[in-house]
Amino acid sequence: MGGMREPLRDLVYCGLPQALEVMGERWSFMILRASFNGLHHFEEFLSELGIARNILSNRLAKLVEHGILKRDSCPDDRRKVEYRLTEKGFDLLPAMLALRQWGQKYCVEFVENPVLVDERDRLPIGPVSILAHDGRILGPHDLWLSAREDVGLRADGSRADPAGSLARGDVVDLASKKAVSG
Repeated sequence: MGGMREPLRDLVYCGLPQALEVMGERWSFMILRASFNGLHHFEEFLSELGIARNILSNRLAKLVEHGILKRDSCPDDRRKVEYRLTEKGFDLLPAMLALRQWGQKYCVEFVENPVLVDERDRLPIGPVSILAHDGRILGPHDLWLSAREDVGLRADGSRADPAGSLARGDVVDLASKKAVSG
């Protein structure tokens, strides 16, 4: 990455250590994965994950404390509790998929079943990629660190127009973007 260098000693200025503080251990990710798969109850997590009761209780409390899961009473039985993903929790899906794909590529010697596919075409999802604001696929050499006040300031001194930026749900023809950037 070019441009500025991150202040690596000062962890306050980076979201990664803060994210790892919340999610940086195996069981938190496994609970999150189970939540994405529709589990909501303590006993479901316990039986499906094979996790110790005290560890599950601790991890669920931490995920609730950090706003990744919310804890609600069951509508049909107020004595039972459900754990539901919040928007903040759903926003972890791309990170979860990127880690899963990395594990499939480098750590696993078997063919995964079931396969994660998109709902419309039922074809396997593509690799999680780093996309530019306009949908171009970026590689490590395309990344640049910039001071916040210089965001959008190009090397030639001109300013980029963010009008072509992607929003959630936008569709990008990745094949043409790859052909243009490749």
